[in-house]
Amino acid sequence: MTLPPVRLVRRNDTHRLVPSRYSDNGDSVLAEIAGNDADLQDLFDLDLATNDRLLAENNLLPGIGIPELVFAVPYFRIVNAAFCHPHPLGSRFNGPERGAWYAAFEMETAQAEVAFHRWIELAEVDWKDEEEATYDDYLADFSAGLHDLRGDKHFAAVLAPDSYVASQALAEQLLEAGSLGIVYPSVRRQSGTCLAAFRPALVMNVRKGKTYLFRWRGRPKPSVSLSPES
Repeated sequence: MTLPPVRLVRRNDTHRLVPSRYSDNGDSVLAEIAGNDADLQDLFDLDLATNDRLLAENNLLPGIGIPELVFAVPYFRIVNAAFCHPHPLGSRFNGPERGAWYAAFEMETAQAEVAFHRWIELAEVDWKDEEEATYDDYLADFSAGLHDLRGDKHFAAVLAPDSYVASQALAEQLLEAGSLGIVYPSVRRQSGTCLAAFRPALVMNVRKGKTYLFRWRGRPKPSVSLSPES
C-alpha cells in the first residue's frame, strides 16, 4: 500500500472527549473500599495486575511500555490510558494491542464521533431506554509531521464508515515505518477533521476543559448540553 504524504500539522486546542467516570484522580478505583493500609496495598496489587495502563507503566504490557509513555506532566494518566486501553477489536487506526490518542479539531466533530460510537454500543444490546453520560473535554496541542489523508481519494477504503479492515492495515504499516500519526477527515461529521497520534509524547499541553452531558432517547443523535459539573 502506498503511504500517504507527511505534512506538518500545527493545531492547538484539539478535543478528546473522555467519559467522566475515567476522570484523572490518580487513585485506584478500588481504593475507596479499603478498610486499612494492608487492604489498600492488596487492592493496589490487584489493580496493578488487572489495569493495562499500570501494567504498561511498569513495562509489563507487550504493545507499549515505559520508553514511550509519558510521566510527570499534567494528565499523563489520561494520555497513557489512550494507548494502553484499546478497544478489544481495535479502532480505525489501531489494533487491539495498542491504542492511539484520537482527537478532533472541532468540538462538534468530537461530539459526533462520541455520539456515533456510543449509539453503536447501545444498539448492540438493544437498549431502548433513555441513556445519559457525561464526558470531559481534554484539550491538547500538536505540532508534528503526520501522514495526511485529507483530500486524497486513493484512501477512500481507509475511511469506510462501516469497516476498519483497510484502516487498521494502513496503521500497522505506518507504525512499522515509524509514523507519528495520521490526520484525516472525520467519517462521522462532514467537514470535520480528526487526528490519531501514535506516540504519547506528541500529545502536548493537555488540560481539562468543560464537561458535557449526552442524552440518548432511542435515537442515534443525542442532545448535548453543558453538564452542571462544568
